[in-house]
Amino acid sequence: MRHRILHISDVHVGPPHRPEIAQKLIAQAHEIKPDLLVISGDFVQRADFADQWRAAQKLRAALPTPQLVVPGNHDVPLYNAHLRLLNPLGRYRRYISRDLNPVFELPGLVVVGACTAHGLTLDGGRLSKRQADTLRKTLARYGPDTCKVVVWHHPVLTPLGIHRDRTMDDAGAAMALLDECGAELLLCGHVHVSYVGNTLDVAHGLRQGTIICQSGTTTSRRGYGREQGRNSCNLIEVEDNAIRISQLLYTEDAGRFVPVAEHAFPRLSLDTYHLPRAE
Repeated sequence: MRHRILHISDVHVGPPHRPEIAQKLIAQAHEIKPDLLVISGDFVQRADFADQWRAAQKLRAALPTPQLVVPGNHDVPLYNAHLRLLNPLGRYRRYISRDLNPVFELPGLVVVGACTAHGLTLDGGRLSKRQADTLRKTLARYGPDTCKVVVWHHPVLTPLGIHRDRTMDDAGAAMALLDECGAELLLCGHVHVSYVGNTLDVAHGLRQGTIICQSGTTTSRRGYGREQGRNSCNLIEVEDNAIRISQLLYTEDAGRFVPVAEHAFPRLSLDTYHLPRAE
């Protein structure tokens, strides 16, 4: 088994968007021909404006399929309080996708999306109890031979170089949920910094941990911390015995996204090392 996932995030169609980078991304994505394209939120800069949604819809249509997409906090209206409180993801559903809990399957692979963007918060994210239960029930349908990948917008930890906490609410519980569900990989964005790590680095009591793969902003000028203004994405290869992640950074000299770091993680199950279950 070998499946390839191209992971992009935070395209921010609107004033900070870089259309010239978007065109390079579209061309390169079709060269890569991934088995799945993942977009982990923030399609627009301001969800209040229909023209940004139409442009984001056009960008998505130009990228290869199949796709799995989830919304980000910028996909919730900021200025329209009525929409923000009563129908925060109405325009996302209209222009991007009606499915807030998408599932994609291939032999030996399942990718499950969840929405962490809600109308009551400006920047933070969270999973409701209902969402957590849905994730549990969905992933429980797949056995240990299936690689389980989860996609949502907000991160469970803040990478070095970011000077304030930008993690989702109750990130510890989110990491425990991923571990409980046997999720091997989490794809997310939000902080505009490319990062690869593992929940075992920061959380105690986990059984096997989850690989964290964050994309920076792929097609905008927005940035935080050490990678301000740098555009990035990730190419993930899921194999029988390993998950390989290539962090891609756009460089003006190359005129394309080029690999700047490679990571390889063994595919571990609870039976591999006979790890004790957390009490």
